[in-house]
Amino acid sequence: MVRAHPARHQGQPQRLSRPDPVLARRAALQHDRSQRPGRPPAGQPAALDRVLRRARDADFGVLPAVGAVSYVVAVRALCEFAAKQGDLDLRFTPSPSAQEGIAGHAVVAERRGPGYQKEVSLSGEYGPLLVRGRADGYDPDQQLIEEIKTFRGDLDRMPANHRHLHWAQVRVYGHLLCAQLGLEQVSLALVYFDIGKQTETVLRETRGAAELRVVFAELCERFVAWAAQELSHRDARDAALGALRFPHAAFRPGQRDLAETIFRANSGARCVLAQAPTGIGKTVGTLFPVLKAAPLHRLDKVFYLAAKTPGRKLALDAAEAIKRSAPGMPLRVLELVARDKACEHPDKACHGDSCPLAKGFYDRLPAARSAARDVPLLDRESVREVALAHDVCPYYLGSEMARWSDVVVGDYNYYFDMGAMLYGLALANQWRVSVLVDEAHNMVSRARKMYSADLERGALRAARAVAPAHLKKALDKVGRNWPAKDGADYEVLDAPPEKLLDALQGASSAITDHLAENPGPMEPDLQRFYFNALHFARLADTFAEHSMIDCTREGAHASTLAIRNIVPAPFLKPRFALAHATALFSATLSPRNYYSDALGLPPDTAWVDIDSPFVADQLSVHVVRDISTRFTHRARSVAPIAALIARQYAEAPGNYLAFFSSFDYLEQVAERVERDHPGVPVFRQPRRMQESERDVFLGRFTLESRGVGFAVLGGSFGEGIDLPGARLIGAFIATLGLPQMNPVNEQIRQRMQATFGAGYDYTYLYPGMQKVVQAAGRVIRTEGDRGVVYLIDDRFAQPEVRELLPRWWHVEQTRVALT
Repeated sequence: MVRAHPARHQGQPQRLSRPDPVLARRAALQHDRSQRPGRPPAGQPAALDRVLRRARDADFGVLPAVGAVSYVVAVRALCEFAAKQGDLDLRFTPSPSAQEGIAGHAVVAERRGPGYQKEVSLSGEYGPLLVRGRADGYDPDQQLIEEIKTFRGDLDRMPANHRHLHWAQVRVYGHLLCAQLGLEQVSLALVYFDIGKQTETVLRETRGAAELRVVFAELCERFVAWAAQELSHRDARDAALGALRFPHAAFRPGQRDLAETIFRANSGARCVLAQAPTGIGKTVGTLFPVLKAAPLHRLDKVFYLAAKTPGRKLALDAAEAIKRSAPGMPLRVLELVARDKACEHPDKACHGDSCPLAKGFYDRLPAARSAARDVPLLDRESVREVALAHDVCPYYLGSEMARWSDVVVGDYNYYFDMGAMLYGLALANQWRVSVLVDEAHNMVSRARKMYSADLERGALRAARAVAPAHLKKALDKVGRNWPAKDGADYEVLDAPPEKLLDALQGASSAITDHLAENPGPMEPDLQRFYFNALHFARLADTFAEHSMIDCTREGAHASTLAIRNIVPAPFLKPRFALAHATALFSATLSPRNYYSDALGLPPDTAWVDIDSPFVADQLSVHVVRDISTRFTHRARSVAPIAALIARQYAEAPGNYLAFFSSFDYLEQVAERVERDHPGVPVFRQPRRMQESERDVFLGRFTLESRGVGFAVLGGSFGEGIDLPGARLIGAFIATLGLPQMNPVNEQIRQRMQATFGAGYDYTYLYPGMQKVVQAAGRVIRTEGDRGVVYLIDDRFAQPEVRELLPRWWHVEQTRVALT
């Protein structure tokens, strides 16, 4: 801790020294001790043991505590844990953006005297805690420390528990300042800066050092017991993981190679693309080696990210299997669920005056948090059970437990989108995280959607219709600056129109000011347009070659403006850079350059292609080259495809899936099978399918059942489902899965061609064939499975298409008599 010279204790103005020597000392010790070799864990499978020895010999020891300090906590985190109280209040209030907040802080600082110090680093110890943070400002002439908060609207409407939290923060900074400079008292100020009016409201108090020491001690005491428990948990967790053995009797063929690859990626702090065949157990094969790496490389968290619900379920099952294999293992596993699915009262608003689970939320959160901490696997139902037992919101309890869990399972968006919660927490808390990305062939399309936005002219009119009179003028200006129709139904613009962006900014500001003065519920149509406008404007600020903007018109008064992300790499690079290691894995990650280019993977990203444990005799693959499934030929293809399905079913009755490019095509062939071949049981994937309908569809595939399930390629049944043995013995794939050729995709093709020189492949061929290989991969799931796949289209015989099929397939060409 920095101690002031005794002569300075009389309150003379002084400048604080930076950088903070406490933090510098910790960093130096961490660096020195990180070079000490650690001992390899006992009981390790032989292959991983070799890798562990190499990692041990290279670097990475166990990081001990620095002196008496063993837990580092930020001032803000300490106060949010120990000083928050009252209701959960999620009523939308138009808070300043991050850029506006930074600008507001700068304005306040510029108004201060020449000796004013900005962002002053402070730290102090309490028992095992090292509390550190940055005070917004310090005026040594007045011995005044300031905490600056930007806001909009009426300050009197700020909830009292927010003000309470702000005072806790500035008082902690006051204590740290007094301790660091040896002051007997200090002046404290909360500076509330109105972004709209550019005015300050300053609340001041003067506190003695002894009084602030008590405040600091009370907050730390509330946290220190939790911190001690967390340190104990971490030690026990790492010890258990060090002794962890593979949860099954043996690795499957290919699974061991995958596990070693993931372990090496974490040892080298690298990103890896792992193409691994379906059915080898990728979920356990990736989660297990990361957990083994955790104690060696001081990992704080593992984020397992999946594209769809089935992927999350497989991850939770794998985590449970690992925990079962080591009874009593102190590993906390959490499933994050979307708010609309976790909400207990969808008819109520998220604040204490409406929802009973928001009333007194922070008062009851400590008990709920403690109870949840002791639940080894916090899946959706477990979180809900704990939350309702303590009368708190399940969704926000789950969000809180993300801070205290070892493995967090959730959707891609929790780490990769613009407002990603897990990315934000990892950045703010400086966590060392390892990220696992399941079914990573979905990442390109999902990431594009995260960084795209659209505005509809019809939504603007709907918003104006319900807007208060004083907002209509601003909304009318947006309409006047909407791109005029030039005769084309589809038009690509060079850039977002400046006049339109100015009008959107004006309308958004007007709505924001209205909400600040009138915080009640907003009309849904106005709210929808407002949020879309904010998102559109935010993406317009980052508009560059990675995106395009277009206008689609339908009639004289209906049009849509869209910012479409084409290459998400610039947005994703910081996410990959923050992680200690990232592993992206799937059965279809070829060619590697497609993913590296589109996702912006680090230059040293490794790429591995795991050999399949399956052999060609297990799967009969037939290319039906005398049928075309092109749109203009589909009518002629219906009868022969129906005949092919019926013939195969007659030769080998059992469970099959038949995949098509659209619901219309699916219906045509299914109806023809039912009409011409009534002995073949047929069932269909419904349009706009609910989860319950999905379960019913999959429930038809049993060891004793027989029939053909008709599904759309790229939908819920083309990947992420496991139907081993007799539950599925064959698949018919009547499409190459190519995205529709339309003006938007043609523009994407042109951009891909100009950027990477592979426009058609990057836009159509690779995404389509990924779906085909994924769907075919549903058939062979274990080494004992046998099955058949029909690839129905003459283009499957083309060399450039054949190259994208799995290497272990033996493909035969088949002809079907046309009728």
